[in-house]
Amino acid sequence: MTDLEMNTESGVPPGAMSAATSEATSGPAPESPAPSAHAPGFAAATQPSYSRTLFLGPDGLRPGWGLIFYFALFYPLQSVASRLASSHDFGASGLWSMLLEEFGRFVAAVIPAVALAQVERRPWGAYGLPATQKLIRLLSVGALWGLAAITLLMLTLRGAGAFSFGHLVLHGMRIARFAAFWGLMFLLVGLFEEFLLRGYSQYTLARGVGFWPGAVLLSCAFGLTHLWNAGEQWSGLLAAAAIGFFFCLTLRRTGNLWFAVGFHATWDWGETFLYSVPDSGMVSPGHLLSSKLHGASWLAGGSVGPEGSVLCFVVITLTWFVFERAYPPLKKQGQT
Repeated sequence: MTDLEMNTESGVPPGAMSAATSEATSGPAPESPAPSAHAPGFAAATQPSYSRTLFLGPDGLRPGWGLIFYFALFYPLQSVASRLASSHDFGASGLWSMLLEEFGRFVAAVIPAVALAQVERRPWGAYGLPATQKLIRLLSVGALWGLAAITLLMLTLRGAGAFSFGHLVLHGMRIARFAAFWGLMFLLVGLFEEFLLRGYSQYTLARGVGFWPGAVLLSCAFGLTHLWNAGEQWSGLLAAAAIGFFFCLTLRRTGNLWFAVGFHATWDWGETFLYSVPDSGMVSPGHLLSSKLHGASWLAGGSVGPEGSVLCFVVITLTWFVFERAYPPLKKQGQT
């Protein structure tokens, strides 16, 4: 009997025997080796590039790079603004050139922040100047506080015999014109200086080292920026730093810079125009009075002006104390 007949009779289809024989001979197929416990659980190609991790962190552009890029853009733009302002002849006094230059500086401080806001995917208002419904109210209230603070300082100096009002040196419409000019000028000064050192810079530095350490560093920088003012002294630099630190408190408590801008503007306006005294060592034309500071420099302020007086620190401390109670922390007000 042939093999084919045997398979047919046993009910095994042709070819099955050979398959079974082949399986028995070869044995079961070997299993794939288990992955090593030390093998990486990801593909290298899916990881972010080195350049991306160098510049970007979990919450956007890393603070150090943000500050570098911000000031690297600001300084060339400020230089352009200064050259444009000086290239226009607005009269012998140069006051309108000063106004144009201050406006250019503010624009130079804003442009890098707008660009970086796009990179960091943050709203413009995060950097301190939001278009909030409270803008006018905060700006106006801050202006009243600033005028009250400088008035308190000047009256205290008057009571100490270190300041005399003198007499009017402006009359008629010249009073209104110079009052308006210096009001606009110092509004721009307030916008520029507050945003430069307490806008994008403060927000970004706070992400890296915390709000108050950042406030200390930038307030010291604010004081040092006054070194270039003629007539400035170390007492004035310290006073400027103290005032800048107070402005950081107003930012913390109000959530934006509008109060600080208003305070800054009327403080400078009161010194330069209303009380007609040196402002951080600078004496400007178009002031209202023939006022005088006299006595010891530690009391009267000397060439610095009222900000060089020891009484300035007393007034700023008192202002801090009153503001802190008038504006409790935002969390206590149910805000974030």
